[in-house]
Amino acid sequence: MRLVTFEFQGRTRLGVEQDGQVVDLNRGYALLLATRGVADFQAQADRELPADMRGFLDLWDQGLPRAMEVLALARGLRGTGGPLAQAVIHPLQSVRLRAPILNPRKIICLGLNYRDHAQETKAEIPTEPILFSKYATAIIGPEDPILLPRVSKEVDYEAELTFLIARRGRHIPKAQALDYVAGYTIMHDVSARDYQIRKPGGQWMSGKTFDTFAPLGPALVTQEDIPDPHVLDISCTVSGERLQSSNTKHLIFSVPDIVAYCSHIFTLEPGDVIATGTPGGVGFARKPPRFLTDGDVVVIEIQGVGALRNPVRSDPR
Repeated sequence: MRLVTFEFQGRTRLGVEQDGQVVDLNRGYALLLATRGVADFQAQADRELPADMRGFLDLWDQGLPRAMEVLALARGLRGTGGPLAQAVIHPLQSVRLRAPILNPRKIICLGLNYRDHAQETKAEIPTEPILFSKYATAIIGPEDPILLPRVSKEVDYEAELTFLIARRGRHIPKAQALDYVAGYTIMHDVSARDYQIRKPGGQWMSGKTFDTFAPLGPALVTQEDIPDPHVLDISCTVSGERLQSSNTKHLIFSVPDIVAYCSHIFTLEPGDVIATGTPGGVGFARKPPRFLTDGDVVVIEIQGVGALRNPVRSDPR
């Protein structure tokens, strides 16, 4: 299932992308309840299948089967062309895809989680995950512009497999870790290297959490469609030039490793975003360095997840 957050007629909604269309889950569930004779069908739909990703993840175990019911309803509505179908099903080209989640409780990122990336930065291979964070104000969606801040001249690209948490947990055993994962998406961990590396003390967070420095999307792909996240091709292309090309089999710490490690430090909550790190080929390690410039277009692709495309613009402020 490809869960998406989308905007249609000025409203932000939760849906499922399939066959070139987007099914509005909340509207579809309200229609189902109405056919079952529920008087306050919209209010009940808002409670039981919310129209936003975080609300949906809060009710993951109940919401997922309800979403499947809506998809079954949509199959019956397709081709009818009537007002009910038009209220629930939208052509993909008629909506604006946004980041899959707009308000995560936490954004957790890993550094140096591919061996080739650690080597190109002349860092030691980590013996345990290196964590840092971003803020939700950095999140943008597909096709939204990455804004180059005036105070940085070394803004870099990083392609990252990313996953979202579906269930609250602490001290999660590695063997059970995937039970807490909702699915997978892409994050572009945009990084101002002059802030990250040369500011006093090494300011990883400030170098990585400028506004627009966390493009996310295009969809959250659930685990039945990606049963093994450790066999996926991953690439980053900047203005037509492929600069990163790898496979998630080269991750130093796997998704279960990361879930177990993080949950022994802090509670993981539904909607938490965890980015697994980037492979080799980043701009600052190249000779000469290759940083993002006004007019660039960045496309990150991960097998089974899709492509996340963002133009790059100078911040006018």
